[in-house]
Amino acid sequence: MTPVRLGLLGFGFGGRFFHAPLIASAAECEFLGVVTRSAQRRTEFSEHFPGHAAFDSLEDLAAAGAEAVTISTPAATHVELTQRALRLGLAVVCDKPFALDAASARETTQLAQELQRPLTVYQNRRWDSDFLTVRKALAGGVLGDPTRFESRFERYAPDPGPPAAGGGSLLDFGSHLVDQALVLFGPAISVYAEMHTSDYASALDDDVFVALTHAGGVRSHLWGSWRQSAPGPRYRVTGTEATYVVVPDMDSQEHRLVAGESPATASDWGVEPENRWGRVFRDGESEPLPSERGAWDTFYPAFAAAVRGEAPVPVDPWDAVATAETLDAARRSAQAGQVVPGAPRSR
Repeated sequence: MTPVRLGLLGFGFGGRFFHAPLIASAAECEFLGVVTRSAQRRTEFSEHFPGHAAFDSLEDLAAAGAEAVTISTPAATHVELTQRALRLGLAVVCDKPFALDAASARETTQLAQELQRPLTVYQNRRWDSDFLTVRKALAGGVLGDPTRFESRFERYAPDPGPPAAGGGSLLDFGSHLVDQALVLFGPAISVYAEMHTSDYASALDDDVFVALTHAGGVRSHLWGSWRQSAPGPRYRVTGTEATYVVVPDMDSQEHRLVAGESPATASDWGVEPENRWGRVFRDGESEPLPSERGAWDTFYPAFAAAVRGEAPVPVDPWDAVATAETLDAARRSAQAGQVVPGAPRSR
């Protein structure tokens, strides 16, 4: 396959650590460079990716022959920049949260369909080692019929709290938490949520709880917090036969990228050591369940195949619309203090 000529818009934390190294390591992509006007970030980019260009605008990137772009900018800019890129004829990877609300997410997805341009959303946590292990355990009947799914992104950093670029905990953490729950168990027929607003300067929601009741009867309990000094298990998944618990806080791929490692040079990429495996609890006893290999490195090859028309996009943007609808419902629930109807996926 001829490599897809791909550029990156934005070189903040997400662009620098979650996108640029993975694009550069994918043989199916030709990394053209970054779009940023910040002199500091241009310098940082050139230090980490020498020989790659820096562009002033999306238009300049498109004129240089780009076929696709990854949008890794503050959440409030995603819709405008994604739509602009689509109108320039570019295929797009948009970082999460896809949009600030479901209406904007739906409008952008419909635009991509009208223009017949590939659009996907960077829900990279679908390729976490522990989430892939949860999916395999459920598919293999290890837990019996699932009844309750508990998932957490919790940390303790109340000051400064969630970065403004993410839009608050519900949008930032919730985009992953809700996406994973919907992938596993389908649409939510009811939503209940509680939210706390930061006591510090950001004034963003820094602690959220969302409870979903899925159409199939499974209940998802989801936590996202910047003020939890005693984080709970990353996952606790209960079925009629057993429960699977993952205690470590996060998949190690994030830590390795931040430390400067790359899938291109790490033969053990995504492999979790045994001391990070989750455990299956059954009849008062427990045993480790070997973790699946984490696979963030498969996202960009899959996207390139979609751009070439050889496969579907790695994340259907309509999935991101469904997530945005559920997050909208969670916000309404928290404001009203009551359970609200869910939002079955619609195109």
